[in-house]
This record gives sequence, C-alpha cells and structure tokens, in this order.
Amino acid sequence: MLISIIVTVRNEENNIRDLLDSLVTQEGPLEVLVVDSGSADRTCSIVDDYARRYPFVRLLRHGGTRGESRNHGVARAKGEAVAFTDGDCIANPFWLRGLRLALTSAKIVAGKTIQIGYKPFEGLERVELIYHGSDVTFPSCNLAYRRDAFGSTGGFDPWFVTAEDIDLNLRAVGAGNGIESVQDAIIYHRTRDSLYDFLRQAFWNGAGRKQLTLKHGALWARYRPLEMFRRHVTLWSVARLAVALLGYLGYKMFGRPRPAS
Repeated sequence: MLISIIVTVRNEENNIRDLLDSLVTQEGPLEVLVVDSGSADRTCSIVDDYARRYPFVRLLRHGGTRGESRNHGVARAKGEAVAFTDGDCIANPFWLRGLRLALTSAKIVAGKTIQIGYKPFEGLERVELIYHGSDVTFPSCNLAYRRDAFGSTGGFDPWFVTAEDIDLNLRAVGAGNGIESVQDAIIYHRTRDSLYDFLRQAFWNGAGRKQLTLKHGALWARYRPLEMFRRHVTLWSVARLAVALLGYLGYKMFGRPRPAS
C-alpha cells in the first residue's frame, strides 16, 4: 500500500531536517508531501534539498489554514492512504510500518504521540472528547486515513483555526467509522519551548473547542477533564485549562461566525 505522508509547515527550519531524516528511512512504498504556508526562513530551501536527493519527497506551497494546506496536499497525493504529521515532529523508524499494517483492516488509524522537550509539558494529556464511543481527539500529527474514508468526510474544514483534526475525526466517527489506536506507530512531538508559546497554544486550542460547539452543538457532556485531573494534576495542566477557557470565551465573543452551509 502506497502511503502519502502530508506535512504542513511554516517557519520550521530548526526542526524540518530531523523530521525528514526520520521519514526518508521509513518502510516504503511512500511519498512525502511538504506543504509550506508562507515560510519566511530556510524551510523551503531545506525541503528542496531533500527533494533533489529523494524523488519521493515533494515541496508544495499553499497558504491558508492548516486544514486548507492539508486538503491541498491530499488532493495531490497518489497514495491509497494519507498519513499526517507536523514539521516539529520526529517519526519512530517503524512508524509507517505500524500504520500500514493497521490500515489493511481499518480505515482510520491513530498512532501513539509522545511529547518531548520541556519536561513539565511532556506529561500533559489531551482533554478527551468521546463521540459515539470513540475518542475523537487523536491529533493530526499522528493520524492516517484510507483515501475513501477521508474523501467521504469532505476533508478538513478550512474554517477552523485549530481543532480541525477533531472535527474531521468527529465527522468520520459520526458516519460510522471507527478509529483504531496503534501503540507501536510512534511520533515524537516537540513541546512548546517557552511559557508564552505554551499558553498561546492553549488559548487557540480553547478557541478551536468553541468552534466545535458552533458547528456541532453543545459538546461539554462528552469531554472528560475530571478524569484527566484524577490521573495527573499539575500546575501546568491547571494553567492550560484556564487559558483554554479564555480562548473558548474569547472566540465566543469575538471569533468569526461559521459560514452558512
């Protein structure tokens, strides 16, 4: 099975070599499509260098939201399945093998994402959202879809500033698809390396959760924040939740309304 790996990037010159080094050694067949959204650093020249050395690596340029960039990559992909990751990630050498094996029987596969970097941020867990019995918060830095399953959802919704992956998973599960979790398909994801970036990410994650409610209706009863706190409560988890709530309320008051369908 040919798998197309879609990577969306912007100003990732400090990280993109590590990611590409980890992708070009994956078990094939594969192709790597790096979709750049207006980088002002050396990201594109680094990707171009890899594309010259590895014919299965391609650089695409497309602005807009992450959802728009990912849709652009999928539209140009040749694989029977598409796998998503980010420019600040590193793939375990057996990542694609694990996804490919699971995709022979499942239409949607989520691998295991391990946070690396600033130690206090590494252990923070997702605030799970359970929909039709499935956790739909598996992030798109380690997510794979069979082409027919991705196409049937209509792809990523470009309206989302973040949480576009949760929205995609939610619609896919609502259409009757399950998400298979594969623990040996591992991606290492860098945590934010400053308090400002950490809180900024939390704020926009909260805004994305508000977008989910605007599109899908009230979802509060489907979250599991209390279970997360019972497992692991830290100053950082409390701070993240508080700032995310500010993002949620901020988008409610000042965010872009959802376009009429």
